[in-house]
Amino acid sequence: MDPAEQLQRIYLAGFELETFERFPKCIGVVRDHCVALLVPGTEGLQLLGSPGWRMGEVMGVLVEKEGRRVFQAKDEILEATPDRLQVLQHFREDLVAALRK
Repeated sequence: MDPAEQLQRIYLAGFELETFERFPKCIGVVRDHCVALLVPGTEGLQLLGSPGWRMGEVMGVLVEKEGRRVFQAKDEILEATPDRLQVLQHFREDLVAALRK
């Protein structure tokens, strides 16, 4: 797949594209407080890891801590509420669809 076409589809699907100084080889995709990193692969752009929740300038990764699901970025923790998890799931589904069309 052509990465330029993938980026256009992602943009048209309502995602913002960003670059992150900490990840110079990645393209950041942001929407509704969710963020994902894309990297070039053999078949176009691909997700690097799992999407997470934007917490300031960093991405909170979904983890289980003390029996509950949270987004964690270093020492910062944000509750992974059912609403946030639903937004994240919708974000992931829409992004994967835009990448594969």
